[in-house]
Amino acid sequence: MTNETLDRRGFLKLGAASAVAALGLKVAQEVGASEPAGSSPHRWAMVIDQATCVGCGRCTLACQATNDINPNIAWNVVLKVGQLDGQDVYLPRPCMHCEHAPCVEVCPVGASYYRADGIVMMDYDKCIGCRYCEVACPYGARAFNWETFDGRNPAVPLWGETEVERRPRGVPEKCSFCFSRIDRGLALGLTPGVDAEATPACVNICPMGARAFGDLNDPESPVSRLLAKYPSYRLREDLGTGPRVYYLPAREEGAEG
Repeated sequence: MTNETLDRRGFLKLGAASAVAALGLKVAQEVGASEPAGSSPHRWAMVIDQATCVGCGRCTLACQATNDINPNIAWNVVLKVGQLDGQDVYLPRPCMHCEHAPCVEVCPVGASYYRADGIVMMDYDKCIGCRYCEVACPYGARAFNWETFDGRNPAVPLWGETEVERRPRGVPEKCSFCFSRIDRGLALGLTPGVDAEATPACVNICPMGARAFGDLNDPESPVSRLLAKYPSYRLREDLGTGPRVYYLPAREEGAEG
């Protein structure tokens, strides 16, 4: 229900999107890349441990509930990518919240933009539905809302309660790192990645603890500690996008980072 297989067609689509993304970055460099307004002491990031992810899809369902997403689309997907020692290996894929995001650079109306803390946002009121951002994203992290979603959300309340406004038809939607939870938590003196009320829903729901969230500027944050302990990688780093989602690769049983 929530898992997808990354097959040959998927790789071809990813390659095509990567080419568009590279073009977008080249254009951005020529005309001047967009920069976030203001400043922030935080740099939010997510770490996903492929050694512990079991592909249960609860992250997808919690995301759909919290963000009131049409059940026909998903902001957070879980891809089955192979096996290690007879165990399936999964690649969960939210928005990468890139430091140099092709989606931001190609948007003709400024509907895709950076927050000062690095979160890549969408202004759905500004969006004209051109889908340039969807094509430019090399990670396939945006989903176009083709239909008006006016029915009951089947993920609520079992997988969470809705916390954000439902988007209109005709816009590309995406993960926002549950920014409203982060902002509300900070206002209450909570620590995102440590206090559940201030942490993205997908991180909270994972039964295996395969996801961590936190501030890269804080050496004691959950993400900083994990990145200091284990080898990590980011998807398509060669494109220069600077993803803020890091992966700890699947490891053989008993192997240490």
